[in-house]
Amino acid sequence: MIDFTTTDYLRNGNEKQRRAYEVLSKYRIFEKLKDYAPVLAGTIPIGIDIEGSDLDIICEVDLRFEDDFLDDLAFSKCIPDDIDVKIEYPMIEGEKCITVNFTIEEFPVEIFGQNKPATEQKAYRHMMAEYRILQEKGEDFKNEIIALKKQGIKTEPAFGILLGLKNPYEDLLKF
Repeated sequence: MIDFTTTDYLRNGNEKQRRAYEVLSKYRIFEKLKDYAPVLAGTIPIGIDIEGSDLDIICEVDLRFEDDFLDDLAFSKCIPDDIDVKIEYPMIEGEKCITVNFTIEEFPVEIFGQNKPATEQKAYRHMMAEYRILQEKGEDFKNEIIALKKQGIKTEPAFGILLGLKNPYEDLLKF
């Protein structure tokens, strides 16, 4: 089983994963976010990304101190000065979160902060369930997921379609 809590596995992955590793290493993103226990989640780690898929970096952030988090991003030069940044505060299950979106080289990046460990966040839990399913179902299933994504269907709904799930965002967490 791959240890998704580090980025080491990307070094030996597919072309996009290796490139993601290069960019994340070049800008020392995970090193600069280490106080927030960052984890790369989403489609790139499990190899079902499509053109335009982003690097989803999930972090544990106590939003009572959101200014400290934003200062850390700015002062650590985690995000280079010349890059446009979009900051939002979505509510997830009644809890305020933070998203910081920008692009580094060819990768859109989203840093997502929630007041819980990254491995307990839904993005990580979904990814782990999807990874297990992909391992079990094989390459044809993986290609079907990618084909659905290329048609504009988001990841969890794509799994839902192929697995017959009524509420894929919740049902995937049962895997």
